Amino acid sequence: MGLADMPDDTQGIGRPERTVDAAANEVNERDALLFKEKDRIERLGRIRQLVFGSLDGLLVPLGVISGVAGGTGNTKAVLVAGIAEAFAGALSMGAGEYISGRSEAQVQQTEINKELEEMRREPEFELRELGLLLEHEGMSKEDAQQVATTLVRYPEAYHKTMVEKELGLQMDVSTVRSQEALTMSASYIIGSIFPLIAYFFLPVQSALPVSVGLTIVALIIVGVIKGKLASLNLIRSVIEIVVVGGVSAFGGYLLGVLIPRLFGY
Repeated sequence: MGLADMPDDTQGIGRPERTVDAAANEVNERDALLFKEKDRIERLGRIRQLVFGSLDGLLVPLGVISGVAGGTGNTKAVLVAGIAEAFAGALSMGAGEYISGRSEAQVQQTEINKELEEMRREPEFELRELGLLLEHEGMSKEDAQQVATTLVRYPEAYHKTMVEKELGLQMDVSTVRSQEALTMSASYIIGSIFPLIAYFFLPVQSALPVSVGLTIVALIIVGVIKGKLASLNLIRSVIEIVVVGGVSAFGGYLLGVLIPRLFGY
């Protein structure tokens, strides 16, 4: 056998190292994606602020300006009322979301601190309690105690598990709710544009139906966004938003027209 016929072992040199490196990189990428999933779910959690702010931004200004339009027939009065309400509402909603969310998080953090203190003060009692909680979720008594005993050796995992099982809370509670407040305020302002914009270009009589029509279009858009983010049936999501929004807007309009008349305006 000549040299040319001999197998080239040098071609395999370095392959194990490259394989190990590739596997390690793959594991690191999976780990990174695992933690990114949590951030993605937290961002999706802002759908509440988005929908809440958008609906209020659409319906409250629509009720106000439709009432003013029906009661006064004055374009300037409608615009002043609509713009004032839009900015006041956005600031109020944003501040309310910030304060309420922060207060909720502070209460949750206090409860978590109490639970951690109890775990330090009465470790045996808390260990038995975790075992009972795991049994309640379907584990056998032996397995529940084994899992609880194993978790005690890993304080971070033990604390997180205990807080989640007993209090139904996550350990990493954030008391900073500025992003949620900004989402609420921004969605409110954007929503308020739809019912108001027609009054900038049309007389009151013509602007009112256009305002209602644009609000319905915006409600449909909100329904589609909600349906896509929550993976819901889009038609049902849109119908839900439009029906609830339509009833609220109609009620606001009736009150806006009837109440001034009761006072003789």
